[in-house]
Amino acid sequence: MATSTLTVALEAEDRLAREFQALGANLVVTPKADTLPLEVGGVDYRPVDEGSYLKEADLGKLKMIFWRNNILGFAPFLDIPAAIDGKNETLIGTWYQHDVSVPDGTTFKTGISATQSSWKIQGRWFGDGSGEAVVGASLAASDPADFAIGKTIQVAKAASAQSTESLMITGIVTTGGAEDDAILVPLTIAQGIAGHPGEYRQLLLSAWTKPADALAMRDPKTMTGEEYDKWYCSPYISSISYQIENVIPGTSVRAIRKVAETEGRVLSRISSLLWIVTIAALIAAGLAVAATSATTVIERRAEIGIMKAIGATNFVVTSIFLVEQLLLAIAGGSIGFGLGLIIARELGVSVFGSPAPARLVVLPVVLALAAIVAIAGSMVPLRRAAHFRPAPILRGE
Repeated sequence: MATSTLTVALEAEDRLAREFQALGANLVVTPKADTLPLEVGGVDYRPVDEGSYLKEADLGKLKMIFWRNNILGFAPFLDIPAAIDGKNETLIGTWYQHDVSVPDGTTFKTGISATQSSWKIQGRWFGDGSGEAVVGASLAASDPADFAIGKTIQVAKAASAQSTESLMITGIVTTGGAEDDAILVPLTIAQGIAGHPGEYRQLLLSAWTKPADALAMRDPKTMTGEEYDKWYCSPYISSISYQIENVIPGTSVRAIRKVAETEGRVLSRISSLLWIVTIAALIAAGLAVAATSATTVIERRAEIGIMKAIGATNFVVTSIFLVEQLLLAIAGGSIGFGLGLIIARELGVSVFGSPAPARLVVLPVVLALAAIVAIAGSMVPLRRAAHFRPAPILRGE
């Protein structure tokens, strides 16, 4: 049982984390000096003409923080009011798949393909840096003739005939959010129309985090040095946000609660359930060992009496029985590990739709648990055996 629950627990955290990534980004980064906050579903939508901008060139620094490997992807957004064939619409510039230069000399491929995998596309996405666009499903439904795939639209900044772009529609996207009523284009196109080259207004970021606990909810300014080190070196959403704000000054990082809170709550409950099952199985195993050890001690009273009669100390008698229990624990733990993998495989198929892979890292843990259970369950019977007097035993009393 310990093998199966530990295997499923390790697989569950990875599987659920991957599933939650499909819900979208769990962090939003905006300029700290921004004004006029407007939140919809935990996501910040602020007018493009109000507030500050962030530098696109700083994004590579995100892969230089302490938890850089937990940064799964990010996508900058620049929303601008635009005139589409003479009609006022919202234009959203972003990346689909874009190579970001990291200060250490490497590159990181990211974009909404990494952060918004739940978005459904009919047709295909635009190519970054190309003269292409993707139309939101609601906007496309309002005018199917003008916003059909393959059509070309003329885009200009609202209330201005300057900086006009001809864009070909390559797809229609369904997001379930404000993007359904907008037109998505490569970020460079939106920057050129807005007159803000190399800048963006908002960054959606997907990070692999651990569920929040009491330490994660505290203000780092109130922590001791030891608490701060533990908090900083744990992938909490709060510690990752803090590191992002340090590496890109002038930003405000906030959790998108619908993703972050759901992920933490579900992972915590599943983890607690699996630990309860594991502990219950170990307690049951300990009671079984205690009962078996007590029976063995009673059946072997004569052997104990003879050993004591020829000079064996209590330590020697106890050690002999403990070594036997440890050998049985290793044998039983090994067999249990094999059976547990079979159970974990079936649980993985029933819960996740695919078998949970065997993890050899669980084997030493299971053997250690088997040894602890064997020793703990045998202590009371062996303590009684150590106090047996040889004379009454040898007389058959």
